[in-house]
Amino acid sequence: MPALTVLTGAATAAYSAALVARPELLQRPSGLSQNQDSRTLTRLVGVRDTAIGVAMVLAPGGAARRAAVGARVASDWGDAAVLGVALRGRDTRAKVVGFAALWGAVCLAALRYDERRSPTRR
Repeated sequence: MPALTVLTGAATAAYSAALVARPELLQRPSGLSQNQDSRTLTRLVGVRDTAIGVAMVLAPGGAARRAAVGARVASDWGDAAVLGVALRGRDTRAKVVGFAALWGAVCLAALRYDERRSPTRR
């Protein structure tokens, strides 16, 4: 079975690449405007997250993988904080912030599991 960080990285890369192609996949459920500026910013996030997801897939165990997952967690939790402020007063806020925070926690938990399962990879 592949490392959980590889699986969460692949899921991140796939979803993020989809955002680059179709920004409304994030904008519509978030309640964000769907204008050109918003599509551009969503695509920027998609490119960033695709790169991080690919890094999680390709990074060998140890420091490189921890750095890739750390970037993922920091990005997700940072997104949760920014969206928590930006979506204040909207009914989509809890869902969007919760999902971003949860995905960062899932990626962190995957790393912890992988490192406990294979301590020689550290």
